[in-house]
Amino acid sequence: MNDRAARPPRDSRGMMLQIQRMSTEDGPGIRSTVFFKGCSLSCSWCQNPESLARKQELQWMKTRCIGCRECVKACPEGALTPGEAGMVIDRMRCTVCGRCADACPSTAMELIGEEWELDSLVTEVLKDRVYFEKSEGGVTLSGGEPSVQARFAAALLSALKSRGIHTALDTCGQASWETLETLITHTDLVLFDVKEIDPEKHRRFTGRTNELILENLMRLSRYSEEQETPRKLWVRTPMVPHATACRENIEGIGKFLAGELAGTVSRWELCAFNNLCRDKYLRLDRQWPHADEPLMRKEEMEAFAAAARASGVEPSIVHWSGPTRVERD
Repeated sequence: MNDRAARPPRDSRGMMLQIQRMSTEDGPGIRSTVFFKGCSLSCSWCQNPESLARKQELQWMKTRCIGCRECVKACPEGALTPGEAGMVIDRMRCTVCGRCADACPSTAMELIGEEWELDSLVTEVLKDRVYFEKSEGGVTLSGGEPSVQARFAAALLSALKSRGIHTALDTCGQASWETLETLITHTDLVLFDVKEIDPEKHRRFTGRTNELILENLMRLSRYSEEQETPRKLWVRTPMVPHATACRENIEGIGKFLAGELAGTVSRWELCAFNNLCRDKYLRLDRQWPHADEPLMRKEEMEAFAAAARASGVEPSIVHWSGPTRVERD
């Protein structure tokens, strides 16, 4: 039997970016967040650019490199060239075989993405079960976008639910309703991104308009009332300078939530822009249009939160989170 024939069904394997333990930002309590590779949007401000593609990718980390050039010797495609700024990867030649990463003694060359078997991944995240139980936490599926690998994500959620683990799904909502329904059946909490209320601005910022996303959010709201699952729905809005962070957008989202989802959203979180992902783009040889944007000020976030509370939603559901800049005299 050849290797391809021997491989287990697609549902039992998934391409993951990483497992982040002891997380407190992706749902209640202490959680393990499983980051999926692959996304259905291409947000200009993406904090995890290494999660956009579903396949494995190669990155070079300057701070780890010791200049031994073992990676250059190991590359069968001749895709690596030392340059003044560091190692240059010819990504047209690179086949992501991983030989350079294997040869690198300082882990400066690194493959991003790991294929997991379902049972192995469940076993891995359950190692933190004691933390979930003591803090009323659990496991959150994030990314990227879990719905891109919907069958594996659904199987993972189902396996965790059957073991009594609180489950959360972090989604951008850009998927068919049928796909989302297979996921939320096994989900206690949905973290649903509403990034931009204007459809054309949404397309400009993310590559897609928001009609399907908002439609799915309304259907999710009705579904949770009828089926009592997911038990809670949180909405999250990234606050990006010169993009989503404007009063018009916040007021528009608030009006939509108040008018179309009244009473079903238990938390609306405004997430302050974070620029700490700049190095991630450099490692992947990508330009980031927001690289020079500073963190927002606390006063700005407070003002946006006040606008959100005045937009028609129940004021108590509005919160904001994330780093802000400190300005010294």
